Amino acid sequence: MGGRLLQKNLRSDARDNRERILAVARAIFGTEGLGVPMREIARRADVGPATLYRRFPTKEALVTEAFAGQMAQCTAIVEEGLADPDPWHGFSRMIERVCELHAYNQGFTAAFLAAFPDAIDFVAERERALRAVGELARRAKATGELRSDFVIADLILVLQANSGVHASTPAEALAAARRFAALQIQGFRARADAPPLPRAPKLPMLSLG
Repeated sequence: MGGRLLQKNLRSDARDNRERILAVARAIFGTEGLGVPMREIARRADVGPATLYRRFPTKEALVTEAFAGQMAQCTAIVEEGLADPDPWHGFSRMIERVCELHAYNQGFTAAFLAAFPDAIDFVAERERALRAVGELARRAKATGELRSDFVIADLILVLQANSGVHASTPAEALAAARRFAALQIQGFRARADAPPLPRAPKLPMLSLG
């Protein structure tokens, strides 16, 4: 009986340590970027480095696990846009909601844009989301409401710019994200008198550094 209770307590402690590490990692990555050393994350989570590395052997593993929920949410947002019978409305709403998501989770922006060659599931989920954006954009262009020269790199530019928005409170961050999204959506709308955009840049996914 005592052995089973001890084992249960150990499992509970391990689960608590894991959740605390992930919560601390999300907070630190969101405010200080992905370059924070693993030992510093362990210190702030009040666990030993060995405990951290036992659960997350690499920073890639920690980052991808910390933001797995946000990645799934991002994919769901894009797929909801695809399900909208009005492609332009679905596209516009997708831009707005993605900006909101990234405003609340600026560490997720860095994670989304990072190059994780070994994080197969994370990369696959990101590619799935970007392919869905491409299909949504194709449909919105077919209606004549999305400018014909929109490319996926434009969405990456939006995410990069949106990650630079800073506000004093969550409410102000949300307001800033919505206004920024509205400005971008207006720029994406097709107009007969709109001049062509400059050449689209090549934007490789950022490395962890």
